[in-house]
Amino acid sequence: MTKIQISFVVFLAALLFINFVVGLANKDKEEIARRVRMVTGDSGTEKKSAGEKIGRKPLAGLAELLRLFTPQHILRKVSVELIQADLPLKAEEMLLINLTCATLPAIFALLILDNLILAMLLAIGGAYLPLMIIKGIKNKRLKKFNEQLGDALTIMTNSLRAGLSFLQTMDSLQREMAPPISIEFGRALREMRLGTTTEAALSNLAERLKSDDLELIVTAVNIQRQVGGNLAEVLDNISTTINERVRIRGELKTLTAQGRISGVIVALLPIFLAGGISVINPSYMALFFSHPLGLILTGSAIVSELIGIFAIKKIVNIEV
Repeated sequence: MTKIQISFVVFLAALLFINFVVGLANKDKEEIARRVRMVTGDSGTEKKSAGEKIGRKPLAGLAELLRLFTPQHILRKVSVELIQADLPLKAEEMLLINLTCATLPAIFALLILDNLILAMLLAIGGAYLPLMIIKGIKNKRLKKFNEQLGDALTIMTNSLRAGLSFLQTMDSLQREMAPPISIEFGRALREMRLGTTTEAALSNLAERLKSDDLELIVTAVNIQRQVGGNLAEVLDNISTTINERVRIRGELKTLTAQGRISGVIVALLPIFLAGGISVINPSYMALFFSHPLGLILTGSAIVSELIGIFAIKKIVNIEV
């Protein structure tokens, strides 16, 4: 075995030992967290945390080790991202996934292929891949939530006009609507039942989702609770505004479809062209990665392509 392989084996053995020790230390914490979830009633309506599922698995200690050595502001930021994406993971578990995706491909490229540059590129790509996936899931969930807001406001308006209280209206949304809106309003409703004020629970709801339409609703409800007025009529007007905004967004998406397709073509065409030429004439493309002038031209092409992609994205993304 080479020195690098021996170092890797020793490093892996040390990680497994630390994982075992930290896992034993956290056994009592997992039991306390399980009892708290039983009291608050989250186990029946919420997804179980991955920490609960892997609490007795080998990687739980490594995740706890990351939590101990990671700054708190980074953990809080990752936790907010996971909550907004509705992923049943803890912040330290997500960091462990990032570390795994970054190190395993890099180790493979370094030990098997003996290519340091490729290892660095794989480490960077592996570290960013989970973050990109979380961002995509979060944006997709937020889009679905905004599409459900119009129907939710209709249910709230009809319930309030029928004589139901605001808490009963929230409960009807939790029971009758589909996720993700039922999950989020259910969380806010549980906070209220556990003693949180209505204003604070709604503010937490808006903070979790970062939706402009939802912030408009929360602001209207909070103002109505302070100064009074017909909440059903206010929500009816907001519902009309949100439905019109959804309609305009759909029209804009149709009108900018050609521009978005152009952006995809601009992004993918050079990649496929370079790959095809590499297969047909490898020596021709090799100059772009071996000759100094070729490296300059390759870097300039990548920068120019990125500028074009961002410019097209800026043009077709119209805020409503």
